[in-house]
Amino acid sequence: MRLEATVAGDGTVYEELKAAILRGDFSPRQRLVEVELSEDFGASRFQVRRALHTLESDGIVEHLPNKGARIREIGIDEAVEITEVRMVVEGLVAARAAERVSDEQAEALLDVGRRMRAAVEVGDVGTYSELNGVLHSSLRDIAQHHKANGIIARLHGQMVRHQFALSRVPGRPSVSVVQHENIIAAVVARDPMAAEAAMRAHISSVIEALRAIA
Repeated sequence: MRLEATVAGDGTVYEELKAAILRGDFSPRQRLVEVELSEDFGASRFQVRRALHTLESDGIVEHLPNKGARIREIGIDEAVEITEVRMVVEGLVAARAAERVSDEQAEALLDVGRRMRAAVEVGDVGTYSELNGVLHSSLRDIAQHHKANGIIARLHGQMVRHQFALSRVPGRPSVSVVQHENIIAAVVARDPMAAEAAMRAHISSVIEALRAIA
């Protein structure tokens, strides 16, 4: 696998490698060989090693004695626990977004909601999944709760494969789009309690869906 990347420093190696993992360029439990990654990313083995250590701290990579690094596989039980934490933190973010949202940001959220609905109606799962990410990212940008955002980013990295699988469950987008519309409506109405409740209800539904595919 040849990955096109121009590496300027350790941070860039980390970001590029993390992005490749989240895109699904690597399989769960696939070995990450330093010399191969050095060639793929045009980086030194020292830079790759530092990036792998950071990804290990993120819970995305694991190091096995005498075997080196590999992609860490997240089981359903752990995925549920991670999502339970996400439910609390993203609920906080939604409430904070409702307190801080501007008129312009509110209109942008409504537009995302309309596009999500349109994607569901034509069965465009890929676009819906992408817009799902846009919505949650937009809420984090509006909330500007840096500690919460850091926690969510780390949890997302560990959960991305399960989220992809959930988006492919028949009928799941039709269920979740209503939940996302409820979140948007509460944030736009500037109702923090309703926004937090809507987000928690949505992520509680994600937990139920995870258990169903176990």
